[in-house]
Amino acid sequence: MKDTDLTTAFRTRTCNQLRYTDVGEKKVTLAGWVNRRRDHGGLIFIDLRDRYGKTQVVYNPETLAPDVLDIIRSVRMEDVLSVTGLVRERPEGMRNPDLPTGDIEVLGSRIEILSRAETTPFVISAPGDVQEDLRYRYRYLDLRRPELQHNLIVRHRVVQASRQALNGLGFLEIETPVLTKSTPEGARDYLVPSREHRGSFYALPQSPQLYKQLLMISGFDRYYQIARCFRDEDLRADRQPEFTQIDIEMSFVDEQDVMNVSESLVTSIFRDYPGVDLVTPFPRMTYAEAMENYGTDRPDKRFGLLIEDLSANFTDTEFGVFKGALGSGGRIRGIAVPGAAGLSRKELDGLTELVSLHGGKGLLWVRQKNGRWDGVPVKHTGEGVFEKIWENKGFAAEDILLIVAGSDEVTSACLSELRLHLANKYGLTEENKYEFTWVVDYPLFGVGEDGVSIAPQHHPFTSPGEEDLPRLEEDPLGVRAKAYDLVLNGNEIGGGSIRIADRALQERIFNVLGIDPETAKSRFGFFLEALQYGAPPHGGIAFGLDRLVMLVTGVQSIREIIAFPKTTSAFALCEGSPSEVSKEALRELGISMIEQKNKGQAKSD
Repeated sequence: MKDTDLTTAFRTRTCNQLRYTDVGEKKVTLAGWVNRRRDHGGLIFIDLRDRYGKTQVVYNPETLAPDVLDIIRSVRMEDVLSVTGLVRERPEGMRNPDLPTGDIEVLGSRIEILSRAETTPFVISAPGDVQEDLRYRYRYLDLRRPELQHNLIVRHRVVQASRQALNGLGFLEIETPVLTKSTPEGARDYLVPSREHRGSFYALPQSPQLYKQLLMISGFDRYYQIARCFRDEDLRADRQPEFTQIDIEMSFVDEQDVMNVSESLVTSIFRDYPGVDLVTPFPRMTYAEAMENYGTDRPDKRFGLLIEDLSANFTDTEFGVFKGALGSGGRIRGIAVPGAAGLSRKELDGLTELVSLHGGKGLLWVRQKNGRWDGVPVKHTGEGVFEKIWENKGFAAEDILLIVAGSDEVTSACLSELRLHLANKYGLTEENKYEFTWVVDYPLFGVGEDGVSIAPQHHPFTSPGEEDLPRLEEDPLGVRAKAYDLVLNGNEIGGGSIRIADRALQERIFNVLGIDPETAKSRFGFFLEALQYGAPPHGGIAFGLDRLVMLVTGVQSIREIIAFPKTTSAFALCEGSPSEVSKEALRELGISMIEQKNKGQAKSD
């Protein structure tokens, strides 16, 4: 961008444009916020800031009219100014190599206060340990911080790189409705009452899933959208009730075709970031391999600490913990931590507490100490079995083996968390390393929250593998899906599948899920009807834009890359939302409120 592109009535340059080559320019005008003001007696310095950067402006009281000097001395932090002056070289020893404009300063001859600022709730130029709630309450001030502005600039660039890449691959950007039909896809819908059709509700889309499939049936072949999505679910650091995804759908494709497009997109996004050298195709790992070796379907491959199955070593054990786990169909699994035999009892107790938080009944450990075997299991099984394990697995004398016994669900959850915790503790993770992995061959179904029902592992429109179709009804939990997730450094950044393009198969899936024909017609009748009119084979993927930008910027929460995020209780502190509405507005929508006993709150009826 040329310098003149940003010239306006209030500025000729931004606060990051002036360089040493501009020294001698007699009249430049800058506009921005006061980042800092320093009165050194002889000279007055003002650091002026806009979203592009900072420039130092210096005023010499001896050369200024009294009224101008009065204005300069009244300037406060975060006042909005327009200043004019001469670009000059900074004196020797006063240059700032950390600032792009650090070789120059503007000798001010004019100043205008465009807007006064009250004392801010926190110092924007040095926020320190400001409470998160205070930052979100005054988010418009928080967003003045260069760190936050950088994050949103990166977000913009990721979106633009995505559009450019997909446009180049023949995709069309098509918008889908935000007010839609409630078609539950795994989380609760946000509902919007209709004034025109009292008693009926729109739903905010959890994703554009059915619309993008309808676009494929419509013949559009390649679609994408930077889509806003809404899910009423419990929140955490990487979740928000409203979020954005890069939504993609394609016709006449198989899994590999979608993966190829995805890798091209991801490569385009990361191309501009130094130190990121992506090699395609990305490696693949089956869901079963991920769960076996990492305990999660989001494996972080930047370090080792793989989970080991130790069960075969204890088939004849009388040790109650091991015998009980094996007898109930569970396993004995563990992680060997290199060089960690010296962990203290306090540290081991802390690891035990971590295991208990994820369903484990306890953590056992074995190590060699002063040439002897140490640990509760050794006392019950003898040293020989662990000597054999150390030899067969190639463990070193300085390693410690951490063991969890129980069901696969429990041991995977516990050891996955242990693995991440230990990698962080021992600095095993390479922060600037980007490990992409495809996880494939997911199960089509899982067990529902009630522990009995069958639920879709992804969503009910995912196609099963042809080889597993004959056992769809008899062994649904053994059926694999044509689904794939792209994982980056232990985070799922994209997930997709080949879709069902046949009405009869879709109805079979609904039947397995316990959705009777009448319910299927009520919820998805329009989509089932569309499948009758020539649906091409199609599939797609959706990338979580918020999570992707979070990983690119290195922040720990997606709230840091969203302009106006909500808290973990889904509350918008800045504008105070959600909020009550008037009785008149509710009456117009046909909604009355029922007071909840003992809570002093109301709920809609």
